[in-house]
Amino acid sequence: MVSKQKILIVDDDDNIAELISLYLIKECYDTKIVYNGEEALATFENWHPNLILLDLMLPGMDGYQVCREIRNKSTTPIIMLSAKGEVFDKVLGLELGADDYMIKPFDAKEMVARVRAVLRRYKSRATEEPEDSTAKKVLYDDLEINLTNYSVIYDGEIIEMPPKELELLYCLAASPNQVFTREQLLDRIWGYEYLGDTRTVDVHVKRIREKMKEHPKWGLSTVWGIGYKFETKR
Repeated sequence: MVSKQKILIVDDDDNIAELISLYLIKECYDTKIVYNGEEALATFENWHPNLILLDLMLPGMDGYQVCREIRNKSTTPIIMLSAKGEVFDKVLGLELGADDYMIKPFDAKEMVARVRAVLRRYKSRATEEPEDSTAKKVLYDDLEINLTNYSVIYDGEIIEMPPKELELLYCLAASPNQVFTREQLLDRIWGYEYLGDTRTVDVHVKRIREKMKEHPKWGLSTVWGIGYKFETKR
């Protein structure tokens, strides 16, 4: 018998949490509800969920801190839930490593669709095997991007990057000088089902550039009106 996928719901609003749980159980997911950040971290360690629905406004430790703590040790998918709809809040959530961001109030069917989409992308990434020992590694002068163990080494130092930033950098660097539109990058990194907008790509490119200063022989270049490319220079 195939075991159900486990969804951890972190929300201090009983009504919202129970409603989310009800819809997910109806779709044959196993759910567990916790009401604060400390409980979320403890349950994450003991229960090992396949995905986390994480409210931002929690008593004590907020959702941003919970996300940060989990990302330090795991790539388990996280969908943030918040009444905050400002671009700054979305950007911060994505920068910390969230896989998606939903604004309250939201449609239950859309929530279920996003859960499915994120789980599909994560499963695809986790089961994908390299064709050979170098298939998931890209090397340039002073730069190593390893998609197998999700690491970036630049100028001899490990650069901390959330999964989506690293995947975006790898995608561009694996095809040097090829121009990708924002829509193509959304499709490749976030998946066809992603319901966000192309500004998500711009945010992640900006964060990558902040972490890696311009190199004389390569760099992330903006192709105005189109998208981005990893440009190698002579």
